[in-house]
This record gives sequence, C-alpha cells and structure tokens, in this order.
Amino acid sequence: MMDCKYIGKCGSCLLGGMTYQEQLDYKIKSHKEKFMEFYNGEFEVFRSSEVSFRARAEFKLYHNDQKVSYAMVDRDKNYLCIDKCLIVNEQIQEFMPKLLEKINNSEVLLQRVFMVEFMTSEDEILVTLVYHKKLEDEWIKKAKQLQDELNIKVIGRSRGQKIVLDEDFITNKLHISDTIFSIIQKEGAFSQPNRYMNTQMVSWVLNNLSKNGDLCELYCGGGNFTLPLSKKFDKVLATEISKTSIASAKQSCDLNGIDNIEFIRMSSEEFTSALKGERIFNRLKDIDLSKYTFSNIFNSISTSSYPSSTIFVDPPRAGLDIDTTKLVSKFDTIIYISCSPDTLYRDLKILNETHNIVKFAFFDQFVWSEHIESGAILIKK
Repeated sequence: MMDCKYIGKCGSCLLGGMTYQEQLDYKIKSHKEKFMEFYNGEFEVFRSSEVSFRARAEFKLYHNDQKVSYAMVDRDKNYLCIDKCLIVNEQIQEFMPKLLEKINNSEVLLQRVFMVEFMTSEDEILVTLVYHKKLEDEWIKKAKQLQDELNIKVIGRSRGQKIVLDEDFITNKLHISDTIFSIIQKEGAFSQPNRYMNTQMVSWVLNNLSKNGDLCELYCGGGNFTLPLSKKFDKVLATEISKTSIASAKQSCDLNGIDNIEFIRMSSEEFTSALKGERIFNRLKDIDLSKYTFSNIFNSISTSSYPSSTIFVDPPRAGLDIDTTKLVSKFDTIIYISCSPDTLYRDLKILNETHNIVKFAFFDQFVWSEHIESGAILIKK
C-alpha cells in the first residue's frame, strides 16, 4: 500500500489503506457487473502510477503561531496539517516546501492567505494564492519577487479580484504516438489531473476510430480530445459553455497549426435546439451548420441517406440531459468518456436501445479514491 503517514486520517485517499491492485480491483468490480447488463465484451483496464500522478492540486493553508502549513480536510471534516503529499507529481512535491518557506518569511504574502493551487506542465509551475483580503500594490511587489526567485508563474485571488503577474496558463505537451500537441490550460478552467492517464484515454479513443466524415463534439473543454481527434476527421464542430475554455482551445489550435475545427460557445441543450432548427442563435451567425455531414441528422429517416456520423461527449459528472441524449442517439458512432460510472450507466441504459457497445474501458485516473474514469464506444444497431 502507499507509504503515507496520513493514511486513515486524510479525507482525500480514502482507499489508501489497500494495495494498489486491491483498490483497483475494488473499483472495477463495483462497476463492471452493472455494465455487463448490456456489454459482454472485454473490459480494458488502464493502470496509473501509484504515486506522483497528479499534475494539479490544491491545499488549505492553516495558520498557527504566525506561520502557515499545508492542510487537507480529514475524515471528520477538520483540518489535518501535512508536510508532504505523495499523490502530487514530483514537481509539486519538490516545490511545496520552497513555497511555504517564502510565504512564512513574508508578512505581506502570509497575511490572510488560506489556499494555494498548483498547476504543472512538463516544465512550468503555476501557483495561485487565495486570500481573505484585498490585494494591494505591496502584495504585487512581493509576489513578483516570489515569482522571480522561484521561476514560476503567480496569480493572486481574493473576492472579486484576480491579479495575473505574468500569464494565467501553462502549456501542456500531449504525446500521442509520434505527434506532440501543445494544449493551453488556463487557471480556473478544467484540466485532466493525471497526465499519464489522460494520454492513455486520448490514445484509446484514437486507436478505436477510423477516419470518417466530420465529428461533432460536446463539452469540449480546452480541446484536450478535440485537437488529436481533428486528425481523424475532415472537419470538427465542438461546443463548450465556458468562454475561458473556448478561448484557450482556439489558442491551442493556433499553436498546433490546426484549422479544421470550429468552436461554438453554447450548451449541449442549446446546440441540440440549433441543430433541430428550433431556434436561431446569434453565436452561430458565422457558422454554416449545413456544411457538416451530420447537419441533417434529425431529418434523416435512415443512416443510408447521409454519411456515417460520429459524436464525442465528455460531460460533467451529472452526465447527459434527456434532450442531449436524444441528439447523441441519432449518430451512428458514439464515443462517451465519463468521470461518473453511475451517470454513464444511466445514459447507456437509454442509448442501448439504439446502439451496441463495442468497446469499454476503465481508466484509473483518480487513484486511492472511489472515483474512476470510464470510456465506451457505441455503434448504431
């Protein structure tokens, strides 16, 4: 089992008292049986590193005797002071004591700070310090000094304030086969926490798809899947509700010289309504939906009247709403990545009426916790 002195106390690694294989078997067994209701094929399982796998993390900062220490919430919902965390990557582990020393030696940086967030790429560290006070010029001066001394990017946050000293993003390198994709990850926007497992998920999707027509993607985030998938399709239309994520996805396209993706800032419900022709959206005034091979998907009686269609979805933990599920069911091929086996099961019960699951995988993205990432590929019956 993981050799951490906080096992049994920390509220993060609830399965840390098991061996790695025991916690993985426990999670797979608890979910595999229910999916066998409509899938009798092989369940692929992708293992993570046991430690040093998280590329982003956040910690409470607990004040005691005019100093702070890192803290987690324990199993009784109280603060648990820690001096290290084995599940964050080596960059963060090595950096944590250095940052803490700098904060404790500066009254300006120390005063009323209560949280720190880390984001890392292969060669960058972005640190966000969160405060219960308004950040003034003196804080900016000290934070710039901290940034220069530690060679990092620093952001300061308090209520109604966000101070970016240099940049508010990192550039992650996504290695897929012989191609490297540069993916912009903005502070405050969602990003995959386990870089290795993220690579396994993207590769699994690509390895189980053949190039065919255009792709529709919902919940595209910052383009983590979108950019690699664009190499498999003629055109990609991707939707996302977050303005920040859309902006970083477009920036990533420019970095990688990719020009066959169009992004729309709208919810899946709005996009469904637009594709049905129920509403006219100003956000679509410069986008011709009719040029996509899936544009008439609600009007076609059978799949023989239009090219084979593919949709990719990676929804939040709540899964798909009913209207989006109806939209997804119209496509010939569905790729569904899920961070919640429970909502995936709920949605697959509906999609199983029109589609067969041909591939299923579990990705141990969240080691030592109850959570696991899942992926399913479905083909229309």
